[in-house]
Amino acid sequence: MTQTLLHLAADLVVAVLLAFGLYARRHHRRDLACAYLALNVGVCAAVALLLAVPAASALGFGLFGVLSIIRLRSDSITQQEVAYYFVALVLGLVNGIPTADWRLVLLFDVVLLGVLYVADHPARAGGPVRRTLVLDTVHPDERTLVADLEARLRGTVVRHQVSEVDYVREVTVVDVRFRPHPAPERVAVPR
Repeated sequence: MTQTLLHLAADLVVAVLLAFGLYARRHHRRDLACAYLALNVGVCAAVALLLAVPAASALGFGLFGVLSIIRLRSDSITQQEVAYYFVALVLGLVNGIPTADWRLVLLFDVVLLGVLYVADHPARAGGPVRRTLVLDTVHPDERTLVADLEARLRGTVVRHQVSEVDYVREVTVVDVRFRPHPAPERVAVPR
């Protein structure tokens, strides 16, 4: 019992670091930070409880149930947010095994948080931006489409994929990755 409580306490520490130390500070979404914390603690508690049951199949069914509640294919959740969900889930699994060696658990906690810290560091955010656009026109060829996208987005299109063309409503839906042009410097006007 003491070992389980120690693992739960360690899990709470790494879950708070993940949800509020990393995610909420970088992405400013407290709703998902709370979801990550709840998911992590729930998985940790479920694993600890299921491991107390002698039947190993109970663990498998329980974990399947926990994993099935997460909707990873939602358009409202970015791939970065899916990564935080995954790490929250794995941290809960790692810390939920009360018989695991403390050194190994601590190593995995540090590695998981460290990888996410580096992978989602703001210094790495200079890459292409992704947008899904609904254009109020249908372009006759790719060249004019790209020119229109670059003018609208004020950037250089790196990749684009047309997902829908509706000739009746004259609408084109495009998934675009682009590099924004730097904002023009403002010239101070003397008074």
